[in-house]
Amino acid sequence: MKELGRNGLPLLAETAAETYRAVSAGAPPDEDGVADLVGLGLVAADPYHPGSYIAHDPRAVAQTLMTAALADLSAAVDRIGQIPAVEALAADYDPHRWYGGPGSEYLGTPGLMNARILPLTDAATVEVYSSQPGEPADRDPEILRAGAERTAAACRRGARVRSLYNARAHEHPQTREHIDGLVQAGVEVRAIGGPFPRLVLLDRAHLFIDNLVVEGAQAHSGWHVSDRAAVMWARMVFELMWDRATPWQALDRATGGAVTTARQRAILQELEAGYSQQQAGRRLALAESTVTKDLTRLREQLSVRTMYQVMAWWGRSPERDLP
Repeated sequence: MKELGRNGLPLLAETAAETYRAVSAGAPPDEDGVADLVGLGLVAADPYHPGSYIAHDPRAVAQTLMTAALADLSAAVDRIGQIPAVEALAADYDPHRWYGGPGSEYLGTPGLMNARILPLTDAATVEVYSSQPGEPADRDPEILRAGAERTAAACRRGARVRSLYNARAHEHPQTREHIDGLVQAGVEVRAIGGPFPRLVLLDRAHLFIDNLVVEGAQAHSGWHVSDRAAVMWARMVFELMWDRATPWQALDRATGGAVTTARQRAILQELEAGYSQQQAGRRLALAESTVTKDLTRLREQLSVRTMYQVMAWWGRSPERDLP
């Protein structure tokens, strides 16, 4: 029997029913329309009357078609059931590629980010790198304690732990005490001034970054990136930031006697780069009023009247090299 009705084609052409009625009634059929009927087994050539056709019972033909279709469906279901076995071979393929698996996954809430980062951090055995550009603020001591213990545990497992902080953290008592404890536990810590990206790198296999894609997303949502090329590129970026940062233990000596605070220096660096005070505040995650107050205090400390005078002093100041 000819296989019809495949690839979205109809079993019967538009004129086939009319042709079948003609054959059933003994009338000569339209030769152009009879071919589909022969293919389906609805009619057959009359061996005793050339050019004539004999009609067959359509119910028997329908039953034959149904049996064939069910057999095809059973074979398709069986084939679909075998597809996971093919996909499972990815476990043998991925480790030998120079790039890995699905490239990235959006995690739309801080809770989802933490739920993904924390178990991977607890399992890290090679590297735990992080950069935290946020403005330091008082936090729940219990949360800080739990974070410090998790980080110290990574050091005890033999992982190399490096943390890059905003230089303003050195001037915030609670954050400074927290970081001092991390250093005693074996964490390498450095501080850097100005804006820099937030990221977490784990065992050269996992990268967590802020969301810059989904508009209107919840604050502190982000992305889990597992593509090997992207992860290693981010690791290089981290090392570039690390190389120009100041070791935590050297900050006292480096900033001792400075006129400016770390936050004031960060603001001045933004103004020097051509940003307005409002733009500098956004880039540093500071309120515009905070920027204005810091610059007012600095003018008073320098005993000058205008920001032009402040920037003229800043252009010659050795404090430009401080974090």
